[in-house]
Amino acid sequence: MRALAFRTNGGPEVFEEIDRPVPAAGDGQVLIQVAYAGVNFAEVQHRRGEFGAPDGPDGYDVPGLEVSGVIAAIGAGVGGLTEGEAVAAYLPGFGGYAEYAVADATFVRPIGGVPAAVAAGLPCVFPTAYGVLHDAGRLRAGDTVLIHAAAGGVGSAAARIARTLGADRIFGTVGSADKLALAGSLGYDALFSRDDFAGQVLDATDGGGADLVLDPVGGPVRTASLEALAPFGRVVVYGDLGRHEDWTADVWDLWKTNKAIAGFNIGDLARRSPATIGDYLADALSALESGGLTLPDPQIEPLAAASAVHQQLESATTSGKTVFRVA
Repeated sequence: MRALAFRTNGGPEVFEEIDRPVPAAGDGQVLIQVAYAGVNFAEVQHRRGEFGAPDGPDGYDVPGLEVSGVIAAIGAGVGGLTEGEAVAAYLPGFGGYAEYAVADATFVRPIGGVPAAVAAGLPCVFPTAYGVLHDAGRLRAGDTVLIHAAAGGVGSAAARIARTLGADRIFGTVGSADKLALAGSLGYDALFSRDDFAGQVLDATDGGGADLVLDPVGGPVRTASLEALAPFGRVVVYGDLGRHEDWTADVWDLWKTNKAIAGFNIGDLARRSPATIGDYLADALSALESGGLTLPDPQIEPLAAASAVHQQLESATTSGKTVFRVA
């Protein structure tokens, strides 16, 4: 099978097209013939070496955390799925940038009437968006939510999901001025520049602040997010796009100002509560099919464009969701 992989960590130029045997589905797994692979910033981190050096059986690692396609084979002990069925899957161990991928059945769900290209962008992004809002963020009806990296895949998904969970006002921040006009199309009430957002959030809330802040950026943005919190507000940390040094907060200050910090990591959730990811993926697919949740079409690129797309991700020039066409 054809796959896009790397055998050394580095920039987007390290990608190579390789040929590998088609993998086999083990117990509790399914083999998926991949139609589309979602693109996530974690795959940039994987390629750069932030998760370690390549350790695949042939010396190569194949990135890709989420796919859609059809089931080509089913391993022992798998129920509720059939060969030939169109599905979406989360791949915590990567492997999606390939013509075939093996997935644990826990992370696989039928896509029903959802287009395959849209479904490919759900398995990593939507469980993350649900997790940061509902589980880590404890979103309550009437809350004001602030979402950093608002034009990204998780950010734009979280804006829509927050509304379905009862959020009153949804604000976002972006890293460049050219993205400020995206507010309406992405579901935000307003977008602010990430360089100067705390005061704008306080002004927009008459000094009250945001009840929930979603932060994948880190560093000074994380510090300023605490300043923009309402009493009993929460900052949920789920990434470090800025690649900042380790960040700390003063527990005394949190105590004295009625603020909280929580964390969300989908990799840990996959290890310790895998069914939660599958359930959230099923919720997203059901909501899209029923019309309870709407999404813009993703940007579709050929797999051969991976180097260019990764470069755009690193330079923060993408908006919304991108998927690779594999088949």
